[in-house]
Amino acid sequence: MEKLPMTRAGHAALEAELKTLKSTERPAIIQAIAEARELGDLKENAEYHSAREKQGFIEGRIKELEGVLSLTEVIDPTKLSGAIKFGATVTLVDEDTDEEKTWQIVGEHEANIEKGLLNIKSPIARALIGKEEGDSVEVRTPGGEKSYEVLKIAYV
Repeated sequence: MEKLPMTRAGHAALEAELKTLKSTERPAIIQAIAEARELGDLKENAEYHSAREKQGFIEGRIKELEGVLSLTEVIDPTKLSGAIKFGATVTLVDEDTDEEKTWQIVGEHEANIEKGLLNIKSPIARALIGKEEGDSVEVRTPGGEKSYEVLKIAYV
């Protein structure tokens, strides 16, 4: 099996979600199912069907998280340096609009573009790997060709 790279923060967030699902969400849904059963006829019991559906979602998410966490290789970006690689926090400037953007290159299960966490498998991250400060990067994105200049690379 292929190991999944992940930052320490991403790994901790997934572990926290798993713990919450197991210790809070799972017992609450079991209680809700028990209460819905007491209401009688299960065929026409919306509360029961809703609770069972939510239970399926929770159990599926627990299995998914356990699978991901079992394959995770935690990488500490603070121990890295040099050219852009996994864990790097990169500040770029769009060469067309002069807009600056800062992203950290992270694993696919912790990526969140709104929070500045860029999936390692994204076109931009793949184009950035191996680049140095001052390099120009051409990226083919679904929105078209983009040109960026690497302003800063940090490992925090």
